[in-house]
Amino acid sequence: MTRHDTHRTVGRRSFLALAGGTAIGALAACSPQVKTAASAEPSGKLPSGAPPPGTKLSVAVHTTQLQLKPAGLEKDLHFTVSQWPNLAAGPDIIQGFRAHSIDLAVNAGIPPIQAHAIGVGAKIVAVQARNRPSYVFATAPGSEIRSVADFRGKKIGFSQGQAQGVVVLRALKKAGIANKDVELVALPSTQFLTALQSRQVDVAPLAEPTLTKYLDQYGKDGARGVTTDVVDLLTVLWAPNEVLNDPAKAAAVRGFIPVWARGLTWAWENSDEWIDTYYVKDQGVSREDGKRIIASLHKPQFPVSWDKAIAWEQETADLMAEGGFVPKQDVAALFDRRFEGIAAKAVADRYRETS
Repeated sequence: MTRHDTHRTVGRRSFLALAGGTAIGALAACSPQVKTAASAEPSGKLPSGAPPPGTKLSVAVHTTQLQLKPAGLEKDLHFTVSQWPNLAAGPDIIQGFRAHSIDLAVNAGIPPIQAHAIGVGAKIVAVQARNRPSYVFATAPGSEIRSVADFRGKKIGFSQGQAQGVVVLRALKKAGIANKDVELVALPSTQFLTALQSRQVDVAPLAEPTLTKYLDQYGKDGARGVTTDVVDLLTVLWAPNEVLNDPAKAAAVRGFIPVWARGLTWAWENSDEWIDTYYVKDQGVSREDGKRIIASLHKPQFPVSWDKAIAWEQETADLMAEGGFVPKQDVAALFDRRFEGIAAKAVADRYRETS
């Protein structure tokens, strides 16, 4: 088998089929505008009270699940969580929405764009902003790449439908490199490390603690990290339209948002306990790696206004459309502004982003 045979290269319009697996790929193949049962637009006044007894949601937000008890937030959850699916990848969440097995999830900004492109109706209901880069481009052992300018003509790990994909596209655009001038190799981000080690790709974006572990092992062989100032700005909570059209479930979503936001601020203020709870016991990394990760982060920020978030999301959607990965779309339709500012109001002033 040749090196070229070990991976697939992303081509025009292949993004959706590759990103969503067989079911989403089949849906996209029929038509990017095909509608699902969840596509009815949410409307009406947002419920303001507690959800009625017996209300249940399936919530794919693993960090909040871990934060509830140590942060003392269990008492603020006024509905039943039927399950906490430990899923994070955008394509998996979209499949869960379509299968009616997930009611609320956390992701980066790109999965809602992907979902909209294939007619899966869902809305963003809360926003967290990250103003520092989350990813570093790691090079394969022996690579001569030292800056993004050296990416031209190289094979780049491209995780379609995930935050890492946006980081790649934005880094290329900022460097003035067209997508056609590189080879975007379609891989889930979980395979980046193996692809780098085996030199199936020349470069791929990695986050901590994977980056440090990789460079510790392969730095002596010429692997290195290439930093950029490209940020993956948004972390979002989002839910299927059918959930938001159900008054009881919409009230539960509204009630969950403050719990999510306060859990994140608790983790920031109690970093030692969070390192032990999440990084060490749940993720299986060392305490030293956990401390390194925390030191690289910035405090949680929740925008009072979503204008900046919508503008950033539109830039991302336009970038994807320019590359032929999704149809052009107006991302304002992805945000349910009835929920705007709820997260910001739930936290102390120092965690609110007002600009």
